[in-house]
Amino acid sequence: MSARARSPDLHSGRVDYVRCGEPGALLESIVVTVLALRGLHAGYGGVPVVRGLDFTVAAGEVVALLGPNGAGKTTILSTISGLLPGIAGEVEIMGRPTDSQHPFRVARRGVAHVPEDRSLFFSLTVMENLQVVGGIRRRDRHRAYERVFDLFPGLRPLQARKAGLLSGGEQQMLAMARAVITEPDLLLVDEMSLGLAPVAVEKMLPVVRRVADEGAAVVIVEQHIHLALELADRAVVIANGRVVVEGQASALRHDLSRIREGYFG
Repeated sequence: MSARARSPDLHSGRVDYVRCGEPGALLESIVVTVLALRGLHAGYGGVPVVRGLDFTVAAGEVVALLGPNGAGKTTILSTISGLLPGIAGEVEIMGRPTDSQHPFRVARRGVAHVPEDRSLFFSLTVMENLQVVGGIRRRDRHRAYERVFDLFPGLRPLQARKAGLLSGGEQQMLAMARAVITEPDLLLVDEMSLGLAPVAVEKMLPVVRRVADEGAAVVIVEQHIHLALELADRAVVIANGRVVVEGQASALRHDLSRIREGYFG
C-alpha cells in the first residue's frame, strides 16, 4: 500500500496520511483498518439479505464487492453508510461503531457514498451540486473545487450547466466529484460503470485509484468483473448473502474459475 496512517484522531474519526518514504512516515508494516464489518446481518423490514458478513478494508486499499444480482452488494454499501439500518452485527469506522440511525453522522465520520442512482440535484448546475456538499470549511472551498476539477477536468467547462442536461458519463463524474470533494477516509462506489460507455469509465478508474493511493479506503461494487479486478487490491464475492470467495485481485484475475464458482456454486 502506498499510504499509511499518522497520528490517528479517534475522536474525529479521521486520519492524516503520509506516503512511505516521506519525512515522518511510519514503518511500512503498519496498516490502518478504516472499515470493519463484524457479523453483519442487513436487509429490509427485518428480513436479512446479508448474513454474518465479516471483512475489513484498510487505508490505501481498494476492495471490490462482486456477485450476482440480488446478492446483497448494494445492501452492504447502504448499511455501511447508514442509509439502511443493520439488523445485527456491527459496522466500525476507525474502530468505532457507526450510528446506523443517522446517515449524516456516518458522513461526518469521513464516509462518502456514490449510490447507483447518483443522487444528483438535476435542477441545479454542476457548481451548485458541489457547493451544497457539507463538511468543507469556507476557507478550504476554493482548493476543494480546484482539486475536483483537476480530478475531473471534463467538468470544469460545464460548471454552469444543469446536472439534468449532462450525459450519463458527465453525471457519473459529478457524482464522484461530490463524493471525493470532502477527501473521505472511506469511499463507497456502487456500479460506477452502469450504463456508461467504456471511454467514460476509463476516465474515472484512475480517480478511484488515486483516492486510495492518497490514503482512503475504497469499496466498489462493479458488474464488470475484469474491470473490478484490474482496479482492486482485493475482491470479495457475495452469493446468497454470504462471502463465498475472498482473495487478492491479482490472483483472482488468473484464476477466474474461483469467481465463477462463487457466482454459480
